[in-house]
Amino acid sequence: MTQFFVPEPRVAIDFAFNGMRKKPEVSSLWDSIAPSGAAVSGKFHGRGALVALEQLRAGSTFGSALESLRGRSVLIATREQLPTALALIELDGVARRMVLCTPDLTPEQLAGVAATAQADAIVLEAPRAPGSAALDSLAPYVVTPQPVPGPVERAAGFATEWILLTSGTTGTPKLVLHTLQSLGGALPTQAQSGARSIWSTFYDIRRYGGLQIYLRAVLSGSPLVLSSSGEPTPDFLARAAAAGVTHISGTPSHWRRALMSGHAAILKPEYVRLSGEVADQAVLDNLRAVYPNARIAHAFASTEAGVAFDVNDGLAGFPLAFVDNPSGEIELKVVDHTLRIRSRRNAARYLGAEPGVLVSDDGYVDTGDMVELEDGRYYFRGRVGGVINVGGLKVYPEEVESVLNADPRVRMSLVRSRRNPITGAVVVADVVLANPAGSDTPDAVKNDLLDACRRTLAPHKVPAMLRFVPALEFTAAGKLVRPNA
Repeated sequence: MTQFFVPEPRVAIDFAFNGMRKKPEVSSLWDSIAPSGAAVSGKFHGRGALVALEQLRAGSTFGSALESLRGRSVLIATREQLPTALALIELDGVARRMVLCTPDLTPEQLAGVAATAQADAIVLEAPRAPGSAALDSLAPYVVTPQPVPGPVERAAGFATEWILLTSGTTGTPKLVLHTLQSLGGALPTQAQSGARSIWSTFYDIRRYGGLQIYLRAVLSGSPLVLSSSGEPTPDFLARAAAAGVTHISGTPSHWRRALMSGHAAILKPEYVRLSGEVADQAVLDNLRAVYPNARIAHAFASTEAGVAFDVNDGLAGFPLAFVDNPSGEIELKVVDHTLRIRSRRNAARYLGAEPGVLVSDDGYVDTGDMVELEDGRYYFRGRVGGVINVGGLKVYPEEVESVLNADPRVRMSLVRSRRNPITGAVVVADVVLANPAGSDTPDAVKNDLLDACRRTLAPHKVPAMLRFVPALEFTAAGKLVRPNA
C-alpha cells in the first residue's frame, strides 16, 4: 500500500521559562506558505482575473476589516471561487471557524448551516439584499476582487476549524469539521515539491475534492487555475491549456464530459487524477488514449474520511494489499462489504446536536461505499443506499454501468430502478452515445449492449429497458445524479 507521512499535529502547550509564560504558537496557512517573510510564489487564475499571492503581503481582500473578523465563526458564501481561494488564506488563523458554503445552497439551507455553525459573520462579494432573518443577523463582510494595498498584520491566533458540507443531500447538509492538519498535513510544501507544477481542477474548491487540489497548489507554491460555475467545458479547457496546466483533477463524470466536448486533447497534462465516483476501466482507458504521456491515477477520498489512497497502475479498483495493513499511516478494512478508513486525515466530528456518528468506537469511518473482492483486487460497486432490489436479489448500478461503458460507442451511462409489480423493481439504463450519428443503427447498438450484459452479468442485473439519451443530469459537485444517493 502507498504510505503517507502525516506530521504530528501542532499541540498547544504553555511553556514556563523563568516563571513567565510563553504564548503557544498557532500555525496558519499563511505561515505555511510565507515562513519568515519568504517570497510567496503562487497565483490564482480565476475566470477573467489573476491574483498573485505575494499581493497579500501588503494588502487584503477585506481592506481594513480583516482584524474585525478575528475569533468569529464565518460563513464564506461567495459565488465565484477566486474570492473564496483568497479568503481561506486570509482567515485561517484569524477566524475561529470558517464554513465553506457551496453556491448551490438555497437561502433556507444557508440559514440552517449558519445556525448549526453558530455563525456570526458572512463573507460576500457584494452587499447583500435583505433575505431571511437568520442571515440578516450576520455581520456582512464584502471581499474585493483584488487585494487592497494597505498595512496588514497576519498574526495567527486561532487553530481555525475548517467546516465542509456534505454533498448529495436534499435538506440541510451535514457540517464536517476538519483542521488544516487533517486536510493538508500530508501534502508537500514549496520546499519539498521540487519541480514547479501548474494545477487545475474541474471541482469547486469548496468541496473536499477541489479543496485538496487547492491546498496542494497553495502549499507547494504552484499556480492554480480555478473553474467557474456555469462555464462551458470547452472554455475551461481552453483557459487551462493557455495557462500551461500540468496537473488536473476531476470526477469521472467531469472527465467524460471533457471527452464528449471534443476539446480534451487541447490539454497536455503530465498528471490526470480522478476521484469522487467509481472510475471504471472504460474512462481510464479513454483518458490514456487522449493523454498517452500522462500519469493517470484515481483516488479514493470522502469529506468525512479524507484521502485514503491513490491507484496509479491504470486499472479500476484497488489491490487487496491496500487493506488490513496496520503498519500504514492510513488503515483500511472491509466490513460487510463496505470500506472503512482510519487515519489522521479523518474529520473530527459533525457539527450540531446529534447529527450522526462520524467515527466508530475503533476509530474507523464507515464510508458507505461497497466493494467486492475479485482475483486479488477490490472493485467499487456503489453506495449502500444505491443498491437496487430485484425480487430480493441485489444489483449494484455501477457494476452494470461498467459493462455498458466498456463499449467504445458509449460515452457514459446511468443505471437505476423502475418499480415492478412482480419483482418490486427492475433495472433500467440510460445511455449517452459517444457518436449518435455513427454507422451502427440504434437498434444494433442496443442489442449489442444487452448481449454484453447477458454474457457478463447475472440475469436479474440485465437491464429490462435501455434507452439512448442526449445527456445525463449532474450534481453541483460534478457527479451523476442518482436516486437515493
